[in-house]
Amino acid sequence: MNETLTFDELQALGAALLKPAALTELGLLLACLGLAWLIVWRLKSHLSGQPGPQSVLFGRHVVDGVLFPVLALLLAFGARRLLPSLGVTPALFKLAVPVLVSLLAIRLTARVLRAALPESGWVRLVERSVSWLAWGGSILWIAGLLPLLMQELEEVRWKMGATQMSLRALLEGGLTAVLVLVLALWLSAVIEARLLRNVTSDLSMRKIGANITRALLLFVGLLFALSAAGIDLTALGVLGGALGVGIGFGLQKLAANYVSGFVILAERSLRIGDMVKVDNFEGRISDIKTRYTVIRALNGREAVVPNEMLITQRVENSSLADPRVALSTVVQVAYGTDLEALMPRLTEVVGAVPRVLAEPGPSVQLSNFAADGLELTLNFWIADPENGAGGVRSAVNLAVLRCLNASGIDIPFPQRVLHRARPVT
Repeated sequence: MNETLTFDELQALGAALLKPAALTELGLLLACLGLAWLIVWRLKSHLSGQPGPQSVLFGRHVVDGVLFPVLALLLAFGARRLLPSLGVTPALFKLAVPVLVSLLAIRLTARVLRAALPESGWVRLVERSVSWLAWGGSILWIAGLLPLLMQELEEVRWKMGATQMSLRALLEGGLTAVLVLVLALWLSAVIEARLLRNVTSDLSMRKIGANITRALLLFVGLLFALSAAGIDLTALGVLGGALGVGIGFGLQKLAANYVSGFVILAERSLRIGDMVKVDNFEGRISDIKTRYTVIRALNGREAVVPNEMLITQRVENSSLADPRVALSTVVQVAYGTDLEALMPRLTEVVGAVPRVLAEPGPSVQLSNFAADGLELTLNFWIADPENGAGGVRSAVNLAVLRCLNASGIDIPFPQRVLHRARPVT
């Protein structure tokens, strides 16, 4: 797009759009759009069953992804090359190409930001800003005002140290920086989606791989962005020293949390899906971020725990080496009960309860001679503590109660004998 339009050319463009040859251009343009739509539709139908990063390319519909404006722009360029051989002077395509470029910029920014930062609140603001800039730039290009504006921006200069900076170079560098960072976010989102596609026992290692990959890509993208903006990268040495001092004083806890997050994922002492107890909060680890870990309790509450706490404090992990967890319940029977016959029956009925493991199997122990009866402790194991202990304990208690009722054994309750004092004579 090295061609620019002056005001005279704009008038000539308007006159060319009214000629019959414009119908030929309109037909070619519609053919380009239709062919692009057909290709994207076929690819989306073929890849619809595969999860992953194709949502950035295809979007929710056929025309709201990145691939449609890319194909339409390429086909429009090809069709524009054919116009001179058909004896047609390009007129409509001079309007269509800037519009397609603007559409591509908007779709790329919107889709990548939504894929990389789905929970961020400022994504919509960035989308609107990019939309205004893209459509405004296309209008200025069509009207022939963009070269004049860029020339005026080139005249605005100031000196930064030994470097002369212009407003035009700053704006172009900023746009290039945004493009590089968006591409880096897109690539990191693609790699992360492929690494986390299959949820297996190696999910923690996949998570650390995704985090490291995103950090490296964003760092390299930031370096390219700064270089494109005209900033001397040698100045980053001073910035790095200042950043080190800031980390040493004000950002020490933040840096410790980030380092602890990578240590946790690398050592695999805590993994996604483990049942843990931290600071009297018990639940299942649902996600491990670089700065914090999310623990979800069985009642639905979630705790955001800084990673440094998981490194420096005691953490009870119920499923680190073995996911099996031992549970117990207590029942009393009356004195005089035949425990030799009762205890095997209790072991059998507890072992028949769903979720109770057969190996190691349940056991019954005479744990105490209580004031009102013989206290029996029933021990049993489960392999799914993430589903909670209340349900399986209730099922065990019901099975024990049915067994005692079927055997005619009563559960004693506290009894007290009151003696009336004799009157003093």
